[in-house]
Amino acid sequence: MSTDLDALFSPKSKLFDVPAADPSAATAFFLSKLHFECDPSDVWHDLQQGITGFTVLDVRSREAYAERHAAGAVSLPHWEITPESADGLGLDRDTLYVTYCWGPHCNGATKGAAKLAALGYRVKEMIGGLPGWEAEGQPVEGTSV
Repeated sequence: MSTDLDALFSPKSKLFDVPAADPSAATAFFLSKLHFECDPSDVWHDLQQGITGFTVLDVRSREAYAERHAAGAVSLPHWEITPESADGLGLDRDTLYVTYCWGPHCNGATKGAAKLAALGYRVKEMIGGLPGWEAEGQPVEGTSV
């Protein structure tokens, strides 16, 4: 009898050693991911369509934001998000906050999203960060543009 653990040590196929999930489990998993993340093209689409109810947050340093950021984003460095500062940040609990940082090699967007969620705000992380935004051809603003 084979187990998933046996598959980790099998020299056979790398794709089929661990069977794919049942389609209903896969549906639940992938839909679950979409509750937590979005991509730059979806964010830009909604900005272009005038969709309201969300704010894009650049959670990098204010200096990095000033130099180059996603068009329409607001600067809020993740280390400035604290329980003590929350009231003074002017955030709205009915707004969805979309965080981004330097990209896949940076977890600043995750830290910012985690802090906001812990404070009771709705959040999603924009996958790809600023490099993903630019790779999809979305506009940037700042002093280095």
